[in-house]
Amino acid sequence: MASIAVALVVMALKYIAYAITGSVALYSDALESIVNVATAIAALVAVRIAERPADRSHQFGHHKAEYFSAGLEGALILLAAILILIQAYDAWLNPRVLSAPAAGLAINGAAALINAGWAWHLITRGRELRSPAITADGWHLFADVATSVGVIAGLLLALATGWLFLDPLLAFAVALHILWVGWRITRDSMSGLMDASVAGDTMARIRDVIAANADGALQIHDLRTRMAGRATFIEFHLVVPGEMPVTEAHDICDRLERALTEAIEGAEVLIHVEPEGEAKSKGALTF
Repeated sequence: MASIAVALVVMALKYIAYAITGSVALYSDALESIVNVATAIAALVAVRIAERPADRSHQFGHHKAEYFSAGLEGALILLAAILILIQAYDAWLNPRVLSAPAAGLAINGAAALINAGWAWHLITRGRELRSPAITADGWHLFADVATSVGVIAGLLLALATGWLFLDPLLAFAVALHILWVGWRITRDSMSGLMDASVAGDTMARIRDVIAANADGALQIHDLRTRMAGRATFIEFHLVVPGEMPVTEAHDICDRLERALTEAIEGAEVLIHVEPEGEAKSKGALTF
């Protein structure tokens, strides 16, 4: 709810700045803030859904709901960029003299400061929680801050030189910038929906944890991982001596599961036990 409140305040400030100046560059900044409000609402809904426990219809949980929020954010950014380009083209053909520029820039600057503080909070919190929706929202706001700073600097230059064409030119630049941000957010969202594996350093840590806690086993093979929001699914085949009692093999599995869930936040572990005749030489971790 705090993100929505912040987005509404910033949107109102930026629209006031545009209304009193008539600047198409400030219009582009205000329009991006409208997207921020929509995406903050979408992120809130997605996080609430993702936190729901697994049920009969979604037996692996609802973790991927956050990726849909990030994808929606990318689509809304694309729409905002198109609207900005339309206004910028009109202003390029019909240059506009800015009214009350000092007041408008001061209001826009205040909005940028509010956004900067909240973006830093969201990115930090999103990384701590491993939340794609919260992190994407934070990076979007950070891009908004960079946009605002560029717009303010450009308009100050336009006022100093009298070059009115800088106003629509800045709007074009804003549109291209948020298109790049939208592409990055959408790309990361699609990666999650396509069951991307963990990063290389995380995989190395998983292998180290397994090697340190697999006493009694012979090897593991077919180690696979995938990420879904805050959850990291880890599965592998555990090879044990053929004569080992089931209870001992089960104890090894429990030990491995416990160690992995402690080392990897949000880990959900699935282990398939096999007799030594099923050992593999390729891609295996032998003890």
